Amino acid sequence: MKKIPIGISDFKTLIEEDYLFVDKSELIKEFWESNGQTILVPRPRRFGKTLNMSMLRYFFENSNEDNNYLFKGLEIENHKDIMELQGKYPVIYLTFKDEKYSSFEYLQAGLRNILGKLYQDHKYCLNADKMDAIDKKYYNSITNKEADIIDLSNTLKKLSEYLYDYYGKKVIILIDEYDVPIQASYINNYYNEAIEFMRNLLSGAFKDNNSLQKGMITGILRVARESIFSGLNNLKVESILSYNLSDKFGFTDSEIEQLVSDYNIKEELNNIKDWYNGYYFGETTIYNPWSILNYLSSPKAGLKPYWVNSSSNDLVGILLSKGSNEVKKNLEDLVNGNNIEKVIDENIVMEDIEKSADNLWSFLLFTGYLKVNSKKRKGLKDYYTLSIPNLEVTTLYYDLIEKWFEDTITKENYELMINSLINGDIKIFGKLLRQFVLKSISYFDVGGYEGEKVYHAFVLGMLISLNDTHEVLSNRESGYGRYDVMIIPKDISKLGIVIEFKKLDPDDDETLEETADIALKQISDKKYITTLEARGINNMKEIAIVFKGKELYIKER
Repeated sequence: MKKIPIGISDFKTLIEEDYLFVDKSELIKEFWESNGQTILVPRPRRFGKTLNMSMLRYFFENSNEDNNYLFKGLEIENHKDIMELQGKYPVIYLTFKDEKYSSFEYLQAGLRNILGKLYQDHKYCLNADKMDAIDKKYYNSITNKEADIIDLSNTLKKLSEYLYDYYGKKVIILIDEYDVPIQASYINNYYNEAIEFMRNLLSGAFKDNNSLQKGMITGILRVARESIFSGLNNLKVESILSYNLSDKFGFTDSEIEQLVSDYNIKEELNNIKDWYNGYYFGETTIYNPWSILNYLSSPKAGLKPYWVNSSSNDLVGILLSKGSNEVKKNLEDLVNGNNIEKVIDENIVMEDIEKSADNLWSFLLFTGYLKVNSKKRKGLKDYYTLSIPNLEVTTLYYDLIEKWFEDTITKENYELMINSLINGDIKIFGKLLRQFVLKSISYFDVGGYEGEKVYHAFVLGMLISLNDTHEVLSNRESGYGRYDVMIIPKDISKLGIVIEFKKLDPDDDETLEETADIALKQISDKKYITTLEARGINNMKEIAIVFKGKELYIKER
């Protein structure tokens, strides 16, 4: 059994030090033979993007070292025409994976560092006969970290020209995790400045660059053409919805079966599938490689949420907490294990994610927090059936929801509120629910108070809090209608509950009590308790909860 490469993304290190390497070397052939001069490959974080880019670099790079030995025994050796390209091209390799800063000023400092090092790595270009004094001055300003932001934005194009002049061969440009600084800028409110820089940098490198042989860009999202890849007509996008490259990032079924055999854990295969499987790239089933490697490195520690805990999930939490009533309802369905059907837009603009629910679901899909189950055409649009991929990602949603409630009401009070409800102490439940509603209005209801949004937030909380002891159903058919919430105890001797929510507008004539009576009558007339009776539950309570502005009235029967 080979050593597990946790956190090692340098291809040469893996091969030389005999770490486990799941062979993705045929990516080299697919990259070279792709119709696009430049390929954009968006994949979730920690799905092997940096390692694959490192492999491409060592394959093509014309360096002082012969790296041919690194590819001995790999699948790419079966393609002799491709192997003849090994070590034949100048390569520009740049990763932005660590460029996440709280201000544009700090980002500029980070850019000067990484671009200065890039130029330092290729300082032999200064010896080229075609390098004149002006170019040498520019080159040294980059190396010495003295260049302004305008000169920094030209670095990739200029370096490709210098390398072309030096070698007499066009250049391969590999840009890893291009959108890390863009996401950081979105969270920290300097998005426009970051977008402008990245647009100029990448356009210079990949648009109408006569020194470019071929290029690959990786990231988590495909930021829309008009936002960053404006006019880049040689760009071929291979997203998780594409069939090309679908098995080159993450582990496939056959690779997992080989791994569990090699590491003597075949008996855990089904559990591994439940925890880390569930992604579909094109039509290929994909496992989360980061979590698989972490589990293989310490199987006795058990199956854990390695991937979701490997980075901040702040942006996901922010976007979901600000979501509309529809978003809360959809999230409720997802946490319940159900599917939702959405239009997916690959051309995401970060600043528009909050403006459209469809953009939010697209973001969650492409970042690895949802998966596609099926697709169908309706009119001129494709609709995708989405769900939570696996148990690991489910834990993230649970944690986010718990955090929401800790931000609005203490965890102890929330637990007391829920326990009071399921034990039938509606007086204490009502008192604590009023506190929750008052505090949650500003947190959950950006853009105005909506009783429905608080309602769905409340249901989400119950789903998490009561997961072990109760089944919480929302908006399901029972009897002659659809109830709002039903709480079904797994122990049939316990209390079963039906809740009907009503919202009154400020100018409505009905009183809170009158509306509560209407709600209770609806529960009775529609025979909502039919589901509880069918489950063998005899101890039941019917509850009406009425919202009017910040007022709350509860009546039980």
